[in-house]
Amino acid sequence: MTLKGLRWWVVSLVALATVINYIDRNALGVMWPAISDEFGMDEYDYTLIWTFFMIGYAIGQSLFGKVFDAIGTRLGFVVAIVVWSVAVALHAAVRTAWFFGVVRFVMAVGEAGNWPGATKSKAEWFTIKERALAQ
Repeated sequence: MTLKGLRWWVVSLVALATVINYIDRNALGVMWPAISDEFGMDEYDYTLIWTFFMIGYAIGQSLFGKVFDAIGTRLGFVVAIVVWSVAVALHAAVRTAWFFGVVRFVMAVGEAGNWPGATKSKAEWFTIKERALAQ
């Protein structure tokens, strides 16, 4: 495979990570009625969980920009996806709104790495004239 073809695989993998990112993020809203019934949570708990998520996402955006610059795009994506995946797996252990919020916080930190990584990977693989198409 030529370098020219490889860069489109990179774009495809970043796009796949972005789709999974959005599905993970929005799954809570879809599943909330069943979750709230099963665990006895209310709108306050839902707001608490989303607040934890948004704070984690804001921290992750700031953190992962520096992480990607320090360790590189490939390893930065590995770190982000491992953090995000471990947090997703921890959802199975959730029993309280506070723990749910903590797990969503960690997930958000990992998910937030997607955007700095996507931007940096496009800059590394595409010329300035081609970046809009790749984005």
